[in-house]
Amino acid sequence: MPRRRDPFEPLFRALGHTGRRRLLDALARRGGLTLGELSDELPMTRQATSQHLALLEQAGLVVTRWRGREKLHFLNPTPLLEAWQGWVELLVTQPALSLASLREALESGGSDSARRGGASA
Repeated sequence: MPRRRDPFEPLFRALGHTGRRRLLDALARRGGLTLGELSDELPMTRQATSQHLALLEQAGLVVTRWRGREKLHFLNPTPLLEAWQGWVELLVTQPALSLASLREALESGGSDSARRGGASA
């Protein structure tokens, strides 16, 4: 049986490197930066910045627009939102709801047993 393609693989691969996350942080603070501005702002070479930006673009996290001869880079948060809604939220919400239900059951059961224990003592 062929393996199902993970739709979040490019996103998580792109987020898996500190330098790429720093690029996203820089674009979140101020979008519309050129390659030169990004490489000046971060401790990496222009070539490394370019390679990281290419992976971020493939993952859909960075979009570009040309202004004359300048290529401007912008953060696109949509893939992060889609990952949150499609996968991460399930991992967070379901266990949290289960823990809340367990806590409620223990608290209501605990007060009943305390009343029963107090009445029999």
